[in-house]
Amino acid sequence: MGYDSRISFTLDTVCPWTYLALRRLQLALTQIRSRDPPPSVTFTVKFFPYQLYPEAPKAGEDKYEWYKKSRYGDSEEKMKMYTTLMSAYGASCGICFKFGGSVANTIDAHRVVQWVQETKGEEAAMQVVESLYSQYFENEKHPSSTETLLVATAAASIPKSDAKMFIEDEYEGLQDVKMLIREQAGNGIDSVPYIVIEGNRRDFTLQGAKEVEEYVKALDQVVKES
Repeated sequence: MGYDSRISFTLDTVCPWTYLALRRLQLALTQIRSRDPPPSVTFTVKFFPYQLYPEAPKAGEDKYEWYKKSRYGDSEEKMKMYTTLMSAYGASCGICFKFGGSVANTIDAHRVVQWVQETKGEEAAMQVVESLYSQYFENEKHPSSTETLLVATAAASIPKSDAKMFIEDEYEGLQDVKMLIREQAGNGIDSVPYIVIEGNRRDFTLQGAKEVEEYVKALDQVVKES
């Protein structure tokens, strides 16, 4: 008898660690799903919103300078250590991190992710999230401008007219996203990535970006206990 396991993936689209975690989780899922015989468990990823910087302006500000000042005490040396480290981590799973562009409020990106997830399903939502991450971290695009969001929805084959109508109505889906963010905080989530893999007997919670092997181990355990 098969078992359906939901993977709850709480993210913010301007967090490099969640991009790493998503890519590593995908590699782990590919390993599990490609086994012969295939596992008895079906894994489904569902995204949940979280904002690391809810006070960030929508217009955005210089990403590199913002990181340097807010995370590393305005130290150029520490910032260079960070960029070197993230570049190496990214390269190990096919991500080419760049550090220019703007950091900005992500509420509109979350609105789009949830809208696509609810109306188009898991695969489309994954395509949107992957596009948002790639645009922001690898192509130095604004994280939630109309242009960025339209590129992301196009990646999921959503008609431009439909996407534009939703994106430009800034109140559409806003309260739902805010409620989900409050729920995540109420569940004790105060950082991302935060991943919960539901099992038949117990759930597995993985906080922070884990190695591929750790995700494989947790997924394997769910399969064994299904």
